[in-house]
Amino acid sequence: MNEFFNISPKLCELGKMIKKELKPVFEGIDEVTEYNQQKMLSAFIKNGVSESHFAGSTGYGYDDRGREILERVFADAMGAEDALIRHNFVSGTHTLTVALFGILRPGDTVLCVTGTPYDTIQFTFGIKDAPGSLKEFGVKYEQVELKDGKPDLESIKNRLKKEPVKMVYIQRSRGYSLRPSLFVSDIERIVKAVREIDKKAVIMVDNCYGEFVEKSEPLSVGADIIAGSLIKNPGGGIAPTGGYIAGKAELIELCANRLNAPGIGKELGATLGHSKDLFMGIFNAPHVTGEALKTAAFAAGIFSALGYSVTPGQNESRADIIQVIQLEDEKALIAFCKGMQKGAPIDSFVTPEPSDMPGYDCKVIMAAGAFHLGASIELSADAPLRKPYAVWMQGGLNFHSAGTGVLLAAQSMLEQGIISLENI
Repeated sequence: MNEFFNISPKLCELGKMIKKELKPVFEGIDEVTEYNQQKMLSAFIKNGVSESHFAGSTGYGYDDRGREILERVFADAMGAEDALIRHNFVSGTHTLTVALFGILRPGDTVLCVTGTPYDTIQFTFGIKDAPGSLKEFGVKYEQVELKDGKPDLESIKNRLKKEPVKMVYIQRSRGYSLRPSLFVSDIERIVKAVREIDKKAVIMVDNCYGEFVEKSEPLSVGADIIAGSLIKNPGGGIAPTGGYIAGKAELIELCANRLNAPGIGKELGATLGHSKDLFMGIFNAPHVTGEALKTAAFAAGIFSALGYSVTPGQNESRADIIQVIQLEDEKALIAFCKGMQKGAPIDSFVTPEPSDMPGYDCKVIMAAGAFHLGASIELSADAPLRKPYAVWMQGGLNFHSAGTGVLLAAQSMLEQGIISLENI
């Protein structure tokens, strides 16, 4: 490795040792990847995807067969009745917002059962003030706090006994928190608890970062609708932008009418030549997700060996692609991100600095040298500059490259005197 990068020989040896330790973990990841890749291939074959489906449409996008087949393929792969996949979803937050506004009506109550949701979606609910929130439209928001970092099933049931709600909202990933991300089995327990009390509530899952991590998805255990971003797992690092909503057909229709216009629904939407990228991205998504999981496990092993608290641990099962490393102070956090940026294929020469970002209440630092701006499935690390000064690392188009980025992050900390290799 030192033929190309100035990385301490001791760090390189540590990397080799961690890779050996991770062989059983990598084998488990490969098993899930193979299953999900076969599932995806089957969906492509079942729906007869052809080169003609890559042709783009303009204007209204009437009769865009490629768009229709793409949504059918993705629905089958996710175990959904229907799906809405569009390049004009600008982010995961936008996609989730369309789903929420599509389903909820004035006077409805949405109950978040995974504590406080991710920073950017708080504006949609009206937890933080912003023009156009659900709160402004008369939608009430409530939440059930976590208990010891996990969904509090008894408190969820007790709240539902008081009065019905229109929607139960589940955030699968941890966001900028230290609580564990949810496995599909965790979501299944929430669904069962909800259905004991309320048979009609729409159960929605923010599925960001969790797609193709396990062999099953939340829809298979009773969730009604899921949503996420195509510049995360399901875009495979190829989709240039976009998002997806998948689930019950009647709910997808509501979301499509919100995205476009009432009465138009899914029938319009020019693809503008992006269809091939979306098809390729979705097809490659299981494999790329597996590479990101290997990168996360490797980072956990490296930084655990260097004395830092990590979650999940290198040998722990993973519910999403995110790796949290508690770096303890601001200087270490910044050094980590600067080092990881040096391992990016794009903009490696750029030095990330903490700055204000829309949707966040403090400065945020991001290492993200990506082919697609902000793509979390590509190797990246970001964190708000606030206690506990943890970094949330995710992605990696391929492990061979992303693993180098992890070592460069450690090298940056070594050069600043933040870590020592004396006891390694």
